Amino acid sequence: MRRGAIILCGGNSTRMGTAKAMLPFGPELMLERVVRLVGEVVPPANMIVVAAAGQQLPSLPPEIVIAYDRRPECGPLEGLAAGLSALDGQVEAVYATGCDVPLLVPAFVERMFELLGDHDIVVPREEKFQHPLAAVYRPRVLSTIETLLAADRFRPVFLFEQHPTRKVDVEKLREVDPELATLANCNSPDDYRQALLRTGYATDA
Repeated sequence: MRRGAIILCGGNSTRMGTAKAMLPFGPELMLERVVRLVGEVVPPANMIVVAAAGQQLPSLPPEIVIAYDRRPECGPLEGLAAGLSALDGQVEAVYATGCDVPLLVPAFVERMFELLGDHDIVVPREEKFQHPLAAVYRPRVLSTIETLLAADRFRPVFLFEQHPTRKVDVEKLREVDPELATLANCNSPDDYRQALLRTGYATDA
């Protein structure tokens, strides 16, 4: 399978109060770290970083393409549309993630590709909540995404309803990611500090 990845970093970071992509994380910035970790599973030449227009980004490998949200405030479907359009058919499936998951486990990404099978989408499910930014998508979902965006239907669940979607209970993913760290988004300063503590880049002192 020709694999790709889309990393979304164009959100407003309202709760964090500063751009997540540029947050220091040990010797790297957060976006650099997520790109490196995803790059253990997906070739950098098949990775798209989707940013907001005019957004500051750290230095990234030269093979990585930067795409931009066409319409702000439309959530992850807009980022997926920008990323899939930029990939332009060069891959068979893409893993989508935000840039705010510095604890991402590459084996989790690998397993999600393995679980796709004949489906158009595979997404982790945690009780009633689904994780659209820890999911794998076939490029053919792009036309549906564009139709949903045009109709101002921005929730990813609308996409899942229209395509064969495998919903994987998160407990089944603990085999490769025991703490489900890949799903631990840094949405607030406290989340960020906890992630730094878990990796030894901060102390309680």
